[in-house]
Amino acid sequence: MKGVLIMETVDATKNVGDPSWRTIISKYNFPDLRKSIWQLIDSVGPLLVIWLLMYFSIDISYWITLALAIPAAGFMVRIFIIFHDCGHKSFFKKPVWNEWIGFFTGLLTFTAYHSWHRSHNKHHATVGNLDKRGIGDVLTMTVEEYKAAKWYKRTFYRIYRNPAVMFLIAPPLIFIVQNRIFTRNLQSREKWNIVWTNIAIIILFGGVGLLIGFKTLILIQLPVYYFAAIWGVWLFYVQHQYNGVHWYRDKVWDYETVALNGSSFYKLPRLLQWFSGHIGFHHVHHLSARIPNYKLEKCHNENALFRKIEPITLAQSFKSLRLRLWDEKSNRLVSFTEARN
Repeated sequence: MKGVLIMETVDATKNVGDPSWRTIISKYNFPDLRKSIWQLIDSVGPLLVIWLLMYFSIDISYWITLALAIPAAGFMVRIFIIFHDCGHKSFFKKPVWNEWIGFFTGLLTFTAYHSWHRSHNKHHATVGNLDKRGIGDVLTMTVEEYKAAKWYKRTFYRIYRNPAVMFLIAPPLIFIVQNRIFTRNLQSREKWNIVWTNIAIIILFGGVGLLIGFKTLILIQLPVYYFAAIWGVWLFYVQHQYNGVHWYRDKVWDYETVALNGSSFYKLPRLLQWFSGHIGFHHVHHLSARIPNYKLEKCHNENALFRKIEPITLAQSFKSLRLRLWDEKSNRLVSFTEARN
């Protein structure tokens, strides 16, 4: 199969892969209500506790407040994974529950539910497809495209791919600013969802600001969002930008192959894996977005299909920072220096 559009309303398992593949994911392709509710509790609950500790710590030492912002950011990332699963309709069986919890977790993570998931669903449908880049993914040029581009486009691309810009400057701008505005081709429902999300954020955080003071709110909330945004963008980056990733032209692109060979198995330390909602098993997630995050590891460990996938460790993942261009001749991501040779 090529060019298969995998959206929320389409069951990809009916269209791609072999029977054994479909049989494998069918065992994990549904949520567990108790686990979903508990994950919601053990993610939002600790965040609220840490937030209160940050509030009381300001009068003692702001360094303590900043230190507490780190685990708070971890819980914020975990909440975003719940938001992410709701959009895939994998966190609850009832669509209305996914909608409401998705909206609520979207408030906490400063992300409008419908518009973000529209882009993310297109990402699932086009990931690893060189002819359908630019929707919900990290901008990646081929070596030939980069060499043929005008100087200003090359300059923009080099700035865009600079790690300081991509991971220190862009993340907070994405969540705090970009997620507040309309983008092209949004449907009316998605535009209104952004409007209502923005209004709800103003009411929620405006009320907290009036209660404790806006300066105090900013001192608490800004570092949490900053650290969480950096970690979230990094996770998304490593999922499809790593040594060994495979990308294909549309004529040979197929969903199952790209899911297994174009999405990373990011083997994180156990604590970081927990905070990131097991999204490091991204190859499993792209094989079936209907599998809730808390079943991804189980699916991976119990099936031989995934044992051939080479993991990427935390230390190895940092090497991906130098990979900026796709070389169609060698079929791999390369650095700017390698592209010149």
